[in-house]
Amino acid sequence: MVQEITQSRLSLYEQDYQLWLMATARQLSERQFDDLDIEHLLEEVLELGRRDKRRLESLLTRLWEHLLKLRYWEAERIQNRGHWEGEITNFRVQIKRELKVSPSLQRYLEEVMGECYGDARRVVARRAELPLEVLPEEPISTLEELLSFDWFSFSEF
Repeated sequence: MVQEITQSRLSLYEQDYQLWLMATARQLSERQFDDLDIEHLLEEVLELGRRDKRRLESLLTRLWEHLLKLRYWEAERIQNRGHWEGEITNFRVQIKRELKVSPSLQRYLEEVMGECYGDARRVVARRAELPLEVLPEEPISTLEELLSFDWFSFSEF
C-alpha cells in the first residue's frame, strides 16, 4: 500500500522515462503545451547540450591519445601504426560530423583542447610506461591542424 501511494506521487518521468518521452513527443506534436512537464523537458533539453560536449571531449581526448602514441611510443609503433592511423582518421571524421551539425561547438573544443590534451598525455604516458616529461606539456598543434586530415603526416615516421 505504501509503495502504491509513493508511486502515485511519482511523475511519469520518474516512473517510466521512455513512456514519458513518448507522451511528451505526442503532447508536443498535438500542441498540448499546457499538459507538458516543463521542468523535466527543460532538464532534458539542457542535458542534450551537455551530452554533445562530453562526446566531443571524449573524441578529442582519444584523438590526442592516438597522435601521441604514434609520435612517441616507439616500441609499439611498428605493430600498431595502422591501427593508430585508422583511429586518428576515425576520430577526426566523428569530430567533424559533430561540428557540422553544431558548428558553435568549435569554440567549446578550443576552450577544452588543453585539458583534453593533458588527459591524453597522462593516459599515453601510463600505457606506454613513459615518463610524463617525454611528452610535451603543451599541445603539439592547434585545433585546426589537429582536425586536418593532412596534418601530422604519417610518412614522417
